[in-house]
Amino acid sequence: MAGVYTLVSAPVEYGTDSSGFWVEYPSGLVDLSRSQHTSEGAAPGNPADEPILKVGQADISVDKGRSIRIDTKASAMVIIDMQNFFLHPELRRHPTGLACVDSILSVLPIIRSSGIKVLWVNWGLTEHELQTIPPSLCRSFRKNGHSGGFGSQLPGKFGRLLMRDEVNSELYGQLQSEYFKGKAAGTDFWINKNRMSGLWGYQTALDLYLKENGISTLLFGGVNADQCVLGTVVDAYSRGYDCILVQDATATTSPDGGLSNFIHNTTNSYGYVTDTTRLQEMKRSNPADIQTCRN
Repeated sequence: MAGVYTLVSAPVEYGTDSSGFWVEYPSGLVDLSRSQHTSEGAAPGNPADEPILKVGQADISVDKGRSIRIDTKASAMVIIDMQNFFLHPELRRHPTGLACVDSILSVLPIIRSSGIKVLWVNWGLTEHELQTIPPSLCRSFRKNGHSGGFGSQLPGKFGRLLMRDEVNSELYGQLQSEYFKGKAAGTDFWINKNRMSGLWGYQTALDLYLKENGISTLLFGGVNADQCVLGTVVDAYSRGYDCILVQDATATTSPDGGLSNFIHNTTNSYGYVTDTTRLQEMKRSNPADIQTCRN
């Protein structure tokens, strides 16, 4: 998005909890790493008191002329609903969603090598959950040509609608094999959800995983931008997670304005917006440089 925000004239710290503070610097850097307060770790001779980039941290350019600093071990890329049901051409037409596949594939190597976890957050219902879904949600999924709703049989090979382990619930195309590749390497994890948002209620599978693994910073992608991705971002924002939207890894079937409004509100309220190109260009500290400074 065009334009920049007014920069602060001196370092500003936000938040009072020792585990939940940010620091913003005159350079435009916003440090989300929770690693040091405004008076700690300044680089020698740096008038802005900006701390040195540490091993295990990364700086990412975001919209509005800013950059953010993250703790990669406390970060995860949350990829939502890139499933056959939402993307496969035999089930629906979603050209912008299909375009996200290559964007996601392009950024997975740098995400994994940086130590950022990859969380594939998908619809995946159990028989018990079919009995607990509210009527408003049931009705939504009985429209648009899928009259049987959740658990109903889809045409051909696709199985029951959004039930766990069915073909329509698998990731689309090469994404499924990429998940298995990451699972074997210990970088990727599959998390089922049973509502539009992956963080809608008390102790959802996603929230439990994030808390148990000390993850506070989330990079979001997937479909649909203004539905399941938006719902999860808003709930994450309300729960105190850092939210970064990866624009070209996110799409929707909604009319013009659906995605752009989401991007606008993320930039101005929920967090920050970047893209896969800037993620691939993220700045990481070289351990050799740190050792040189210490010597």
